[in-house]
Amino acid sequence: MNRKALICGLAAALLVTGACSSASTTPAAKQATATPPPASPAATKAPEAAAADANAAAQDFTLVNETGVVIDKVFISPHSSDDWEEDILGQDVLANGEKVDIKFHRSQKAPLWDLKIADKEGHSIEWENLNLLHISKLTLEYKDGKATANAE
Repeated sequence: MNRKALICGLAAALLVTGACSSASTTPAAKQATATPPPASPAATKAPEAAAADANAAAQDFTLVNETGVVIDKVFISPHSSDDWEEDILGQDVLANGEKVDIKFHRSQKAPLWDLKIADKEGHSIEWENLNLLHISKLTLEYKDGKATANAE
């Protein structure tokens, strides 16, 4: 396999996740929440054993990076939208082995969402029509030259 194909594949695997980096050397749970607009998803740091939020939206889920690469940007937009929302990681990154909780404003009603991840070189991967009403955990992996998103 040539190096360019491997890098493109890894970049694609990264587009599926959104996350925050941690100063800790051990993987930590993170959390993302949206600011403007209120219906957009976002990422915010949170303790791993945090109790369920009374304001949680049905689309909230945990994104896990098992791609082997660092995810630099995560974009999540309603499938019906023609544009990507802002990068929910902001200045943070999602390292391999880390996870982030993606939180939506509870007024958000769209069931189908598209996810895009990117690495620092700008390589990206997209997944479409993710029914977040039925997904609580999405694990991104890259194996044998193929990026996958495994939903639970």
